Amino acid sequence: MTQRSTSPNPIHVVGGGLAGSEAAWQIARAGVPAVLHEMRPERGTAAHKSDGLAELVCSNSFRSDDAENNAVGLLHEEMRRLGSLILWAGDRHRVPAGSALAVDRDGFSKAVGERLEAEPLIEIRRREVADLPPASWDSVILATGPLTSPALTEALRTLTGEDYLAFFDAIAPIVYKDSIDFEAAWFQSRYDKGDGADYINCPLDEARYAAFLEALRMADKTEFQDWETQTPYFEGCLPIEVMAGRGLDTLRFGPMKPVGLTDPRSGRRPHAVVQLRQDNALATLYNMVGFQTKLKYGAQAEVFRMIPGLEQAQFARLGGVHRNTFINAPRLLDGQLRLKAEPRLRFAGQITGVEGYVESAAIGLLAGRFAAAERKGHVLAPPPASTAHGALLGHITGGAQPETFQPMNVNFGLFPPLAEEPGGKRMPKRDRRPAYAARALADLGVWQGAAEQAA
Repeated sequence: MTQRSTSPNPIHVVGGGLAGSEAAWQIARAGVPAVLHEMRPERGTAAHKSDGLAELVCSNSFRSDDAENNAVGLLHEEMRRLGSLILWAGDRHRVPAGSALAVDRDGFSKAVGERLEAEPLIEIRRREVADLPPASWDSVILATGPLTSPALTEALRTLTGEDYLAFFDAIAPIVYKDSIDFEAAWFQSRYDKGDGADYINCPLDEARYAAFLEALRMADKTEFQDWETQTPYFEGCLPIEVMAGRGLDTLRFGPMKPVGLTDPRSGRRPHAVVQLRQDNALATLYNMVGFQTKLKYGAQAEVFRMIPGLEQAQFARLGGVHRNTFINAPRLLDGQLRLKAEPRLRFAGQITGVEGYVESAAIGLLAGRFAAAERKGHVLAPPPASTAHGALLGHITGGAQPETFQPMNVNFGLFPPLAEEPGGKRMPKRDRRPAYAARALADLGVWQGAAEQAA
């Protein structure tokens, strides 16, 4: 059993998203009391629809769960081995999505909230932290996410002297399954992965694809304020109409790629395809994969009903766009995620410049463990750079160039190179990713063992 901290002071975690929820959980599992502050429902955001902890807003997918060949799948496995609350809830509320880990949004959030509420070492306070935390809070994790409240954002800007970097993030529409026409659409996973029928596919021939592309380009779009016009998009979450403007085949080689799919009516691969992924456990709602958008609501309904199978589509939620904020972490944070200007403050989650649900939760996991160890009187060494956690941490706390820092998903390019084979030969490409994964999990085990012994 983990030894409980003798300090009377709790660690304060500000923000009840994935990173904050994970950080509070890790602190409590280390035997240290935590206070989790969440401003909803007192103050809402541009993207959240409920007051649930760990609410998923952009997608219901944690992306690939392939721990051997995909960096995010490897991060999943590392988090499972480290006792992640987020991965526990994700596995518990998984819905079919081929080789990806997608979850029922409501069930996932409810499960996270219930476990946090039942943990005696965690107190949840529903009130906005609108300024810098008081000095009496001697250990704080700021996990306020990309939608940090304006008041706290301004307080942090004043403290650090750094301008924040910002980008726009878009949300995809959700369709009621019973409004989809299965005379045109069919179930199939790309390359028949997973159960082989985890996605709904809506095919477009060349003529309908060209008409759809033109409609996207001409449709009414959300107008931005003057101060927003120079804010870039994150490349991993581009609005569908922005991609359409980049060229005739951009979508066909992106979210509308037809590879690995066969239309059962023709027996051939379609020219392009729109995929929908199950969004809830009841399988009544489906998310339009990769269809983030800033089209106006009326235009969305009109244009998306041009897609075969969606002519009568009813939308449970239309797409949207919101402004995300993140700090220049390589300049501002040390290797323990502490703010150099005020080390009692740590940062976690997407505000640090990692991109994605899983990456945000992973940084929350590390921040929680670092803070708990510090409270118990010792320093937890960062995980090795050869692990997915260590690679992410290293990137945001010094590996990236501050002058060009942008949000980053976990990828094998962040990992140190593999050792050369005897004779100086380079490992065959097909073997490299499994080798990265095997090295990472072995090194994680050593680090985890040493950390548990020190605790």
